Amino acid sequence: MANRYALRMEHPHSWTVFDGFTGQPVELKHQVLVGMNTRDADAMVDRLNSRDVKRRAKAESKP
Repeated sequence: MANRYALRMEHPHSWTVFDGFTGQPVELKHQVLVGMNTRDADAMVDRLNSRDVKRRAKAESKP
């Protein structure tokens, strides 16, 4: 299963979390995930992809 979320470097040391399906930056709780440092952006991508994998597995298991 392909990861939905990924990182894109905007400037040195400035990252955007984007949705690989739409190509758009992710908006979470009314905040667009742009201008993030490497550690926070990486952690957010891991968290979002983990949540997405669980959501898709649950959807696939429904009759």
